[in-house]
Amino acid sequence: MMATNKTEPSLRDDHSGRSPAAFTPFRLIGRRAIRWVNNMGAGIIFLLLALGMIFRPKQLPKIFQQVYEIGASSSPIILLVGLFTGMVLSLQSYHALVKFGAQGSLGTLVALSLIRELGPVLTAIMVTARAGSAMTAEIGSQRISEQVDALKTMRIDPLKFLVSPRITASVISFPLLTAVFDLIGILGGYITGVLILGLNSGTYFYRVQSSVELKDVTDGFIKAVVFAVIVSTICCFQGFFAHLRSDSHGAKAIGFSTTSAVVLSCVLILVADYVVTSILI
Repeated sequence: MMATNKTEPSLRDDHSGRSPAAFTPFRLIGRRAIRWVNNMGAGIIFLLLALGMIFRPKQLPKIFQQVYEIGASSSPIILLVGLFTGMVLSLQSYHALVKFGAQGSLGTLVALSLIRELGPVLTAIMVTARAGSAMTAEIGSQRISEQVDALKTMRIDPLKFLVSPRITASVISFPLLTAVFDLIGILGGYITGVLILGLNSGTYFYRVQSSVELKDVTDGFIKAVVFAVIVSTICCFQGFFAHLRSDSHGAKAIGFSTTSAVVLSCVLILVADYVVTSILI
């Protein structure tokens, strides 16, 4: 028999079966990567199953209710943020354009910045903070209190009852809220540029009308639909599986799920914005 070379290096640092400390960071990164891939796959399956329930009978009343809660109830914050976004954008842009003698192009800059970029992104973030967090908390509380299990007992599909109407309502509401944000933002730019800084009113609106094309508006709405799917799926997913969190239970799990949903949605909104812009540009 051949003798074993005891000086041969080994991946084990002792007889307990543990890996050396040097491998710990790689092990943690691997676990996080696998968990992220698993969650992404589960989220996609979750979305596809929910989309398949949209056209089932008796969905319209629940969709209209969610359109009111997600869309109409978010209108005040969208109006406020859109107005001041347009005002600040106009103020900053005017002082930058004056250096080049191009202050007449203020309407172009404000309109295109809002319609192409700021409108869809800020609308999605605001709706995430207001309606997305409410989605996660509501579904999470129903899961923790076993109301979701009660729906299954009554032979009611929880995805059809809780998730599908919210995703559909988000897809309807996000483009409409984006349009409201764009319009009120352009109005805010008018208030600052024309009424406060003295730019000619006709020049401002002529630049807005001549520079904005149908493709700009369409691209903004495409972004809004993509953001709607991302936000509604993540928020509903986090709430639906709040009971599976290993780091917390009960009300604490709802809080962590809500925080995770809002943070993850905002991050993916920015990532998706770059990807969609790269495709549409």
